[in-house]
Amino acid sequence: MSAAARVLVVDDDETIRLAVSTALRAEGFLTDAAADGSDLAERLAAFRPDLVVLDWMMPGPSGIRLLPLVRAAGDTAVIMLTARDEVDDRLRGFAEGADDYVVKPFTMAELVARAGAVLRRRGRLPQTISVGDLVVDPDATTAHRAGVALDLTATEFRLLHLLADGRGRTLSKAQILTQVWGYEDYDPNLVEVHLSALRRKMEQHGPRLIHTVRGLGYRLSAAT
Repeated sequence: MSAAARVLVVDDDETIRLAVSTALRAEGFLTDAAADGSDLAERLAAFRPDLVVLDWMMPGPSGIRLLPLVRAAGDTAVIMLTARDEVDDRLRGFAEGADDYVVKPFTMAELVARAGAVLRRRGRLPQTISVGDLVVDPDATTAHRAGVALDLTATEFRLLHLLADGRGRTLSKAQILTQVWGYEDYDPNLVEVHLSALRRKMEQHGPRLIHTVRGLGYRLSAAT
């Protein structure tokens, strides 16, 4: 990527706005933020975002009403961020041109992962993810360690992709289960069993990359 991807966060909740912007900057994105859509046209022209994270319910024009304005400004992706979780709401969001839809309350890891996925589809992020000598290709669903292809199950690949996409950040067991298996209630051993199998396969070809952060979860990083 020749330049960092740009993300504009539009949300009237200051806590959410600042938290999302901070998390995205930590992943290397350039960010701008606004509390509403009153000057959205000017911000789109000046900042030229690759992605807009757009709250649905805000003072003034709602996010769903602002979607056509974003679309008219150029080839900009949109993730709708809202507490409206009915199927009809989701369908309306997609019909108006949203690329993805994240329901509040949400985990920051999920939002960052979805932002990365949308931007990769748009060609604004590398198609492969590299951590040390590990290379994960989400589109081909392949992973290589030190040039050697890893023989992973579908679940192991989803788990590795999640950790690689959030490289450097600690993900809890609950976050991993929700995003890999979709569970709300879970058996803590499920993550441990699959992580142990994944680690064994990866560590046949190099040092440990998946680290346990005691009491918090797991992190994929080339640094210990």
